[in-house]
Amino acid sequence: MCNLYNLTTNQQAIRDVARVMEDSLGNLEPSLDIYPDRPAPVVRNTTQGRELARLTWGMPTPPQFLKTRDAPDTGVTNIRNTASPHWRRLLGVPNRCLVPATAFSEYGAKPDPATKRKPLYWFGLDETRPLFFFAGIWTLWTGTRGSMKTPRPGEHQLFAFLTCEPNGVVGRVHPKAMPVILTTPDEIEMWMTAEWPHAQALQRPLPVRQLVVLDGS
Repeated sequence: MCNLYNLTTNQQAIRDVARVMEDSLGNLEPSLDIYPDRPAPVVRNTTQGRELARLTWGMPTPPQFLKTRDAPDTGVTNIRNTASPHWRRLLGVPNRCLVPATAFSEYGAKPDPATKRKPLYWFGLDETRPLFFFAGIWTLWTGTRGSMKTPRPGEHQLFAFLTCEPNGVVGRVHPKAMPVILTTPDEIEMWMTAEWPHAQALQRPLPVRQLVVLDGS
């Protein structure tokens, strides 16, 4: 499950590729590591067109998985079961979004014998780390985020992205899942405009030839 990704690009590149009509992001950092329950750039559908905005990573958790009703919700970062009623209601075009990234990470399945820790591997389209997008969804949610120590009650704008079976590159490291990655203009348009019976075809592994383990992992 991807719980850390990186974005190293410029704002104009995101606007151009995603055909953004409105930019409310503010200044984008030159390189940004994104962790769960933290704000991140997202391109979402609005009634005025596509907007580049800053949303918080982690969709509302299904109620049956919350420890207690009063506990802050830390959110769900990766969504696999799109047949679930909890997610199915959010899969329409108004809730679709694009999550820009240039690399994502997964922990290896086995601990390193020397450190006793699972190694962290980074993946990208190639060593130059070109821009791509995760297929995401977003929503407005009122409740309490964060932790018992630092709760954040109020209205929140949240996002997460879909996952699927891993391809051979990711599967050698993390056999459970990989993010759904969009790399072409046609895929981006299909995700942002097609009805779900057609768009769901994009919930599939990226071909092996299009992904590499990055140096320095």
